[in-house]
Amino acid sequence: MRGYSVNQAYTGGNDMKERIVGVVGGGPAGMTAAIAAARCGCRVMIFERNDRIGKKLLSTGNGKCNLGNRMLSEQEYGGSSPKWIRESLSRFGTEDTICFFQGLGLLIKERNGYLYPACEQASAVLDVLRAELKALGVRILTGCLIDKIGKDRSTGKIQVCAGKDTYFLDRVVLACGGKAAPRTGSDGAGYRLAENLRHSLRPVVPALVQLRCREDCLKAVAGVRAEALVRAVADGKTIASERGEVQLTDYGISGIPVFQMSRTVNYCLREQREVTVILDFLPDYSSEEYAGMQKAREMMQPDRTVEEFFTGILHKKLMMLFIKTAGLKPNEPVDQAKKKALNQVFALCRKWELHVTGSNSFDHAQVSAGGVDTDQVTEKMESKLVPGVYFAGEILDVDGKCGGYNLQWAWCSGYLAGDAAGRGT
Repeated sequence: MRGYSVNQAYTGGNDMKERIVGVVGGGPAGMTAAIAAARCGCRVMIFERNDRIGKKLLSTGNGKCNLGNRMLSEQEYGGSSPKWIRESLSRFGTEDTICFFQGLGLLIKERNGYLYPACEQASAVLDVLRAELKALGVRILTGCLIDKIGKDRSTGKIQVCAGKDTYFLDRVVLACGGKAAPRTGSDGAGYRLAENLRHSLRPVVPALVQLRCREDCLKAVAGVRAEALVRAVADGKTIASERGEVQLTDYGISGIPVFQMSRTVNYCLREQREVTVILDFLPDYSSEEYAGMQKAREMMQPDRTVEEFFTGILHKKLMMLFIKTAGLKPNEPVDQAKKKALNQVFALCRKWELHVTGSNSFDHAQVSAGGVDTDQVTEKMESKLVPGVYFAGEILDVDGKCGGYNLQWAWCSGYLAGDAAGRGT
């Protein structure tokens, strides 16, 4: 094993009084932590397992990078401690994010409360972060997978190992992500490091991900997009409700409202509870209005075929599926069709029930829910079990909804962790 003394862990200078901070993970939270620590006058190293830093950032917001959101609240996040999340966001909120990036030279624009770089390029966000890291003299070690971390008894330093290489550091920030999108380097390795430090984890499940359903009939409507109110139900109770554009696939359902509720559904499934989703494709109609529309349609279109009678309500593929489900034939005269079957088609437009069997894997998830228990982490993101070790980003039991909330958490937790590590507080 090749060892590095504390002054060899970072090239450039032999001042033993200068604090050395290591950041494990070069994603959004890690880069922010490194900048914050370096601004405190520390020598900083980033250990990145990929061949470059910021790989995952480039895919955020469909390449446009939704930096944050004006509507910032702990209610937009999942995690075991909403109070802890709220207090963290109060120390580094949306305005802090704006100031941070404006200070890096990034122009920001706002659209309905959503924050984006003015150029709408995620690459520009990465570029300004990398430029600041370079200006601050942060050392970046790529292709470097940290596989062990612990306290060195002889020096009191924090020892991190990457294969045969060992580094002795004053402070370490673990910002190595969760398990979502493992192709970008987030494969859960950070959780193992945290567990080795005696930290407990809340079970980790995919979040912001598509749901898979039992029904074979979905193949007939694959590709359809429709506005809907989506309710997830377990044990007869609604566990989540979202509205927006739903995308139907051959295996299940997708779209932002589905993503928003996927963490809740996955935790229920993990407990082996049966979960169904109920889709209302006409949520703007009250029950009375819908009944009136149905009655008026029956009076005005008595001479149509069943297919013609239902044309214009929903996407044709959906209507044909509901007609078939009700046992009707598209070409039969509507005035000869069974009233009960016609009512069933109308009912399916408002209450189509699907049985959820699971979700797509972490490969398709935007984030992972669960992670390091925040009850074991201070308000400054420092471990209560191993002083000198800090956490930032997705490794913690905090995950946000779509809309810039996860990146806001990365900037928030990264800056708080890096600043505290840099100041030694």
